[in-house]
Amino acid sequence: MWNIEEEEEWFLHNLLLSPMELRQLSKMKGRRRLEWLAVRQLVHTMSGREKRGAFIKDEFGKPHLEKSTYHISISHSETLAAAIAGPVPVGIDIQKIVPKITRIAHKFLREEEREVIAEHNLIEHMHFYWGAKEALYKAYGRRELDFREHIFIEPFLLENPTGAMQGSVIKGDFSAKYQLYFRTIQDFVLVYALESESE
Repeated sequence: MWNIEEEEEWFLHNLLLSPMELRQLSKMKGRRRLEWLAVRQLVHTMSGREKRGAFIKDEFGKPHLEKSTYHISISHSETLAAAIAGPVPVGIDIQKIVPKITRIAHKFLREEEREVIAEHNLIEHMHFYWGAKEALYKAYGRRELDFREHIFIEPFLLENPTGAMQGSVIKGDFSAKYQLYFRTIQDFVLVYALESESE
């Protein structure tokens, strides 16, 4: 996690962006630029390297760290940036908690997922489901997933601000299971996923 308190100039001085990254940044405006820079600083800090590795996107747009065999995933929302790295496919999502999630819930929640959501923590619970599905989408890394049709989260009760759940991605001849972990941080929800080893 990275709490974004720095100015853009600080990141630009420290990151030494590649020409490709500078072109990407030039197309962004406003707060998104700062979030984009912060998540790259976070991954560099996590790597422990002296010289920063650039982000390279594959043909599906999934980021990879230059000269690393680790899988990475990134996310950012307003004042927070988050990243995860691991030897297996991983995904991460961080979201500011907002009431409007109820308006799009029908687009990502399956009936059995919706049935376990209690009214007293409706907004937070929906965010954890959304974050879980975003994290699995990123771990899968190949686009064209329907959040209701291809991404399955084992229904879970939200009794604590931290916890774990299981999920899977099933599409065509692809099938993978994932362990997911979640927690509340201030007014945000964080969810990250790691692909489970094949049985």
